[in-house]
Amino acid sequence: MISNYDELLAAGPELLSLDARAVRASIDVVAQLSGADLDAPTPCAGWALRDLLEHLIIQHYGFAAASRGEGDLALWKPIPLGPDPIAEYRAAAEHVLTAFADPGALDRSFPLPEIRDGIVIPGTLAVSFHFVDYVVHSWDVARTLGVSVDFDADVLAAALVVARGVPGGEARTQPGASFAPEIVLPDGSGLDQVLALLGRSPSWPH
Repeated sequence: MISNYDELLAAGPELLSLDARAVRASIDVVAQLSGADLDAPTPCAGWALRDLLEHLIIQHYGFAAASRGEGDLALWKPIPLGPDPIAEYRAAAEHVLTAFADPGALDRSFPLPEIRDGIVIPGTLAVSFHFVDYVVHSWDVARTLGVSVDFDADVLAAALVVARGVPGGEARTQPGASFAPEIVLPDGSGLDQVLALLGRSPSWPH
């Protein structure tokens, strides 16, 4: 089982598999929504489920573009949901999984124009970002809908490794920060620990 970040980044095919499992879990959760759920609040402060889904969809397309070396910020701008958000989400998820599976994708540099004025990082590092996002966002959607999402122990162990590597401090309090400040959680499940490290209360909305 992966136990540190260097090991995770060196395990290219395994990282892709972990990411795909997180994304497919998100597909299963999103498939349970109805139109009446789209205005429901989510654990992402200030976002209704509609906003979160628009973010998730465009992030898939943005990361897919980055895997091809495309760094246009316009590719990361959310667009309004259409009449079938479940199908839209599934199409976006399948698109990024196909892009990541392209031979050599992990060996490329990924431009991420949303982050710090457009950083360019190794493919394995970028996929690790995408991976932990979709573990957490799968939970966000599931909690919003009042359903469960389950991950195998190896997925959660890898997500915990990535979560521990996410910078904390003042960066978490800036406008537009990807994650809220860490929540101290003395104990809890592996998923709870990942959530708390990235500023989510596992007991949301309480």
